[in-house]
Amino acid sequence: MATVTETERGALTHPDVTSHAEVNEDVLSILSRPGKWWWILFGLASAGVGVLAFSWGYQLIFGIGATGLNSPVGWGVYITTFVFWVGIAHSGTLISAILFLFRARWRQSIYRAAEAMTVFAVMTAGLFPLIHLGRAWHAYWLFPYPNERLLWPNFRSPLVWDVFAVTTYFTVSSIFFYLGSIPDLAAARDKARGLRRKLYEFAALGWRGTDREWHHFGKAYLFLAALATPLVLSVHSVVSWDFAMAIVPGWHATIFAPYFVAGAIFSGVAMVITLSVPIRKIFGLEKYLTVRHFDAMAKLCLVTGLIVFYAYLIEFFMAWYSGEDPERRVFWNRLWGHYWWSTWIMLICNGFIPIMLWFRRVRHSIAALFVISIFINIGMWFERYTIIVTSLSHEFMPFAWNVYRPSLTEMGIILGSFAWFAFWFLLFIRILPPVAISELKEVLPAPYRARKKQEGER
Repeated sequence: MATVTETERGALTHPDVTSHAEVNEDVLSILSRPGKWWWILFGLASAGVGVLAFSWGYQLIFGIGATGLNSPVGWGVYITTFVFWVGIAHSGTLISAILFLFRARWRQSIYRAAEAMTVFAVMTAGLFPLIHLGRAWHAYWLFPYPNERLLWPNFRSPLVWDVFAVTTYFTVSSIFFYLGSIPDLAAARDKARGLRRKLYEFAALGWRGTDREWHHFGKAYLFLAALATPLVLSVHSVVSWDFAMAIVPGWHATIFAPYFVAGAIFSGVAMVITLSVPIRKIFGLEKYLTVRHFDAMAKLCLVTGLIVFYAYLIEFFMAWYSGEDPERRVFWNRLWGHYWWSTWIMLICNGFIPIMLWFRRVRHSIAALFVISIFINIGMWFERYTIIVTSLSHEFMPFAWNVYRPSLTEMGIILGSFAWFAFWFLLFIRILPPVAISELKEVLPAPYRARKKQEGER
């Protein structure tokens, strides 16, 4: 049986790239010419960060009563968005670590943006325990630092679990992201001038690309990939236990850990598609972000989407099969109660729209994938909203039932969190290469062979 050589595989992956020097020139040019679209998006993101600061400041002055949170809905859109952003962060670890361990070569062009997305998504998620805390100046109570007052956090509190999950994931993801960027920082250093060159020189840690450096770099990267891989399962499992450990109807289920992990990968890969399409178009990276890469991400979305939709059906089946009246009423209320609209948005966006990814023509249409990925992200946010709000507002005792309506303050903070994420991601594009130069060269034809091939064609 015929086999595909490394040179042929590189030509199939990036057929329009002819040399390694071309990769440097195309990718590093993004750092020197951001373009008008970058400035427009950065201006909008900066304005959104201002909305976030104003809304949070208003809440700090007037207290948590400025929100729509009430009894029994003590968790609302804040925790909804927290879980959403933690889920978004997971695809970066999946694409950069797990697919690296399995030697999936289509990851080279997208993993750098996915890793950056992971770091900034965790930074965004980390805001919400502080915002939801109300008195943010007491946030240091959540950390078990030695103190003379003998005050220690309650380790049975989901808030403490979230702090440990976010800090652990942020630390490992940041180190992994920085380590993988060192060769590209050195490439940017060699082309930059002035102050920018000094910054790149400091960040590149004296990288020269010797055999000894590559040897140690490969070992360290492999070690961190193996260390980061369990985080995909453990961190979001901990977040799912925020709900599953409670006896609230609709939450107390053993399916939540795998269900949340699959949903996190589903939403995270969809966000990678959402971010990659504008980057590809604005900066002219069609040679490096090919249809093949989007096809692979679409297949991953399809697989995880089917798992998530199956989990939805199992939840409804188990609520009926359990014979527990409060459990049955919660799921009936999800479909036909006050929050029927959020449930149906969730089912349509996450269950029915991704079915189109079965078709090869849809997977190979960049515009169609971009639209579908946006619907998936909308659906995954409403999934968390449905889980949290419908269960809390409709617990065991009918006299305690209540309807939750988010306030303008909450909406300003939620919209501002997306602007906060976009702000950092746009800065990343301006400072670091959004495509991994060093690893991209690994799947391209060797320079000598590529030159000989060109000469032969002449």
